[in-house]
Amino acid sequence: MSKVVLSLLLDNQVGVLSRVAGLFSRRGYNIDSITAGETENPNRTRMTIVARGEPEVLEQIEKQLAKLVDVVDIKMLPLEESVCRELILIKVGVTSEERQQVIAIADIFRARIVDVAFDSVMIELTGDQRKLEAFISLLDKFHIKELARTGITGLARGCAD
Repeated sequence: MSKVVLSLLLDNQVGVLSRVAGLFSRRGYNIDSITAGETENPNRTRMTIVARGEPEVLEQIEKQLAKLVDVVDIKMLPLEESVCRELILIKVGVTSEERQQVIAIADIFRARIVDVAFDSVMIELTGDQRKLEAFISLLDKFHIKELARTGITGLARGCAD
């Protein structure tokens, strides 16, 4: 099974996210991650979708997306030719003795402490999925109270249009 990261440029219209997600659900395709937001042009939305499947299925997904009226452009984002990032917020339950250990781990990963409470620390970290997974695995020995992930977003490297 292969994984693909697709960057879609879409008309910024009501219901565009629903139409794209509907295409996946109607055909029984799974979405690993989806992010969307307005671009430098307020009339356009950039959507990044991560999907897994056999190469034929992934090719079919791309062809079906290209048929949608709202789709202006589709780019595959190969890892070596693009920059892909994800953001996580993680709330870790800590005792006063554990707090410094958690902060030290966050410092190693260049994460930001965004909230400190009596019994928890909230950390923000941005990076590729390998970095985030390594960070989470180091925090597993503590009590992870909550975790939120944005999903992958990315752009092709260089100045190609």
